Amino acid sequence: MLSVFVAALGEPGAPRPACERNADVPHYAASTMKAAVLAALYRAALDLDAPVPVRNGFPSALDGVEFASTPGYDSDPEVWARLGGEATLRWLGYRMVVRSSNFATNLVLAHVGFDAVADVWRTAGARHSVTGRGIEDYRANEGGIANLVTARDLAALMATLEPEVLDVLAANEHRVDLAAGLPAGTRIAFKNGWIDGCRHSAGIVYPPDAPPYAIAVCYSGPLANGRATGDPAARLLARISAGVWARRRSLGAP
Repeated sequence: MLSVFVAALGEPGAPRPACERNADVPHYAASTMKAAVLAALYRAALDLDAPVPVRNGFPSALDGVEFASTPGYDSDPEVWARLGGEATLRWLGYRMVVRSSNFATNLVLAHVGFDAVADVWRTAGARHSVTGRGIEDYRANEGGIANLVTARDLAALMATLEPEVLDVLAANEHRVDLAAGLPAGTRIAFKNGWIDGCRHSAGIVYPPDAPPYAIAVCYSGPLANGRATGDPAARLLARISAGVWARRRSLGAP
C-alpha cells in the first residue's frame, strides 16, 4: 500500500492538497511517531536542559508491567553509553530524531506522557493517527494498543510544528528517502521510519524558488526490507520526492 499527500504551505488553515493517494489509509507508524513526541516535548512545561536519569525500564501502556528497550533494536549507541547516568531532555529529543534512537524515545515519552502526544495530533487536526505505546512495548501491541499514522495526518502535523522543532527535524541524518530525491543542499525538515514491511517519511521542503511544501509518503509492502540503508522502498520514496520537486512551482495552483 502506497499513500501520498503533498500540499503547498503559506496559506492560512489546513494544508490544501496538491496531490493525494490513499492519504487516509492507516499504516504502522514506525519511527514517524517520533515527530509528534518531539513536538510534545517542546510544548511541555519542562526544563529541557535539566539532566534526567537514563534508566532502562518503562511501564507498559497496557497494564503498567515494566518493559525494557534493547540495544540491538536501536540505531544510536550514544544514548546507550549514558545508561546509568544522566542526559538532558533536549539532548534525548535530538538523538530521538537525528539518529532515530528508540531508547531516547521511550525516555522522552516517560517524561511527557501519551496524553501530551495525543494533544499534538489533535492540534494538527489528525483524524486517524495515534501514539498509544512506547517502542518495544510488546504487551501493549499484543493487547491492540497501536501506533498508527496516515499520510494526510503526517503532513498536517509537519505544518503545525514550531521553528525550533523543525530545526531538529532538519538535522535528521537518515537521508536515503525523501531527502535523497532533492537537490543537494535543499533544506528539508523531516522524520522517517522503517521496519521490515514499511518505509515512511514526512516533512517540509524549502525550495529557494517556490513556497515550502509538506510531503508525506507511507509505504507498507514487500519492497521495504527494514534496513536503514539499501532499502528498495527508500528508493521509491526518493523517486516520488524527486517528482514532486520537479513540479514545486505549480503545487499551489488551483
